[in-house]
Amino acid sequence: MQRGTPFPDFRLPDQSGEERTLADYTGAWLVVYFYPRDNTSGCTTEALSFAALQEDFAACGAAVVGISADSVTSHEKFAAKHCLPFTLLSDEAHVLLEACGVWQKKKMAGREYMGIVRSTALLDPQGVVRAFWPKVKVPGHADEVLATLTALRKG
Repeated sequence: MQRGTPFPDFRLPDQSGEERTLADYTGAWLVVYFYPRDNTSGCTTEALSFAALQEDFAACGAAVVGISADSVTSHEKFAAKHCLPFTLLSDEAHVLLEACGVWQKKKMAGREYMGIVRSTALLDPQGVVRAFWPKVKVPGHADEVLATLTALRKG
């Protein structure tokens, strides 16, 4: 995924099972963050960071969407447990994850496996990628995304 390119179209279920598409967000800025797994420490911290800034993102005309390969049921429980005020999308088939290049070979404890590389894309109201953060470190990331959104909106 690169700046200046259109974000891939998608049709994925949210935490309530409702199908969502990129067109649902046309006309608004969109923060799409890809995360490895519901209810893990880093992913929970990241979700809570975006949740804490939800009003600031909304004031900038932006929606926030989290995407992982977890099931709709897992997302529903995760969102309810942490009172997440934004949409979580389930990509169990890895279609969007692969199209965005975030489904990659990873290594841990000498073992190789396929998984999600924590990444974030910021899309403009036409669905074009205006900023992309690969291999995100959670502390301060949501603040950085908000700062970038604010700067891009000012021109």
